[in-house]
Amino acid sequence: MKLSGLLGKPSKTAPHDADTANAKFLLQGGFVRQEMAGIYSWLPLGLRALNNVQKIVREELDAVGAQEVLMPALESKENWETTGRWDTVDVLFKVPSQTGREYALGPTHEEVVTPLVGSFVNSYKDLPVAVYQIQTKFRDELRAKSGVLRGREFGMKDLYSFHATQEDLERYYEIVKQAYLRIFKRCGIDAKIVEASGGSFTKKFSHEFHAITQAGEDDIIACMACTFAQNTEIATVKAGDSCPACGAELKSVKGVEIGNIFDLGTKFTQVFKLAFTDEKGERQTPLMACFGIGTTRLVGAVVETHHDERGIIWPKEIAPFDIHLVTLHSKDQTVQDRIVEVSSGLYRDLQAQGHKVVWDDRADASVGEKLADADLLGMPLRILVSAKSLERNGVEVKARHEVEAHIVGLDGVMEELG
Repeated sequence: MKLSGLLGKPSKTAPHDADTANAKFLLQGGFVRQEMAGIYSWLPLGLRALNNVQKIVREELDAVGAQEVLMPALESKENWETTGRWDTVDVLFKVPSQTGREYALGPTHEEVVTPLVGSFVNSYKDLPVAVYQIQTKFRDELRAKSGVLRGREFGMKDLYSFHATQEDLERYYEIVKQAYLRIFKRCGIDAKIVEASGGSFTKKFSHEFHAITQAGEDDIIACMACTFAQNTEIATVKAGDSCPACGAELKSVKGVEIGNIFDLGTKFTQVFKLAFTDEKGERQTPLMACFGIGTTRLVGAVVETHHDERGIIWPKEIAPFDIHLVTLHSKDQTVQDRIVEVSSGLYRDLQAQGHKVVWDDRADASVGEKLADADLLGMPLRILVSAKSLERNGVEVKARHEVEAHIVGLDGVMEELG
């Protein structure tokens, strides 16, 4: 992609009301555009990062036997009345139809997936089964804030599993827990698993996955020496106490919740009258678990944990592009022709080699502007072609997370990048 033709070019100034790093850099960099409070358009650069996150999610969930589906965003009022949640979920968007009926814009999909799966489950031989979707969700948040971390419309992956026994549910619960850790690791986040209240879903404990960052809305009591962590809302310990798992001192930290998992038991399967015939020929109610990841929120959490004062530092696997190729123009036409020739060749050859490349080919941007934009956009590697680098018959190569650049000869660029 050439930056000169990109929809959503970087801005020289940050939005004045940006209250977090993700709000500042995603908007200034042209990754997203705010349409209303808590509602964003994902522009080409941002959508590439989001698609990379979704690709990782799909790969890891497919690997643990989950099947992808796509359910409607417009949900039946009757199903929400069946579960008793039509008048109790305060963030529910209710949509009247000209036919006189009412619908819900889905903030979650238990009311859809439970009867859906139930229509295909008759015997213990049909269990376990796990389905997931990557879907747009809607929640009537009173205070949408923190960029893409808390919105009224947002992307989410929700997985629902159905089981014949508690033992099987707990087995799969642990499998997905580990898949979540792999997903977050591939996105560049060492997520902390946090014990939390089951909330409105279940009386049992649930587990949240947090990216530790000062931009977080949740207060967590955590051990930095081991995996122990609790949300302060249900904490049995406090900061300064000894960790019950390893004895180290507990700390109070902030976290952004990027995933959660719940054992739902029969909360939803019972009200929708799901049943299967067990091995003895007796009718039983299946057990259910749900597993969520905020995909758009995850992109924001990555920015919160991977940036410096100049901009984003994208982890390689979710970066919109691998390489940011920058061309610095020369007033000497002969030199300029050589710069364009080398840049065009690199752009072509790098893509042929399988690299994803964005080329800053803008003729009307200054040197300072181009370098600042490269830091702001934060691709893992920057390649600079200039009169100065060509004097040494090479290009300047710099990793985004490093301070110093180095010269690589033109005959060795492709070999070095692999």
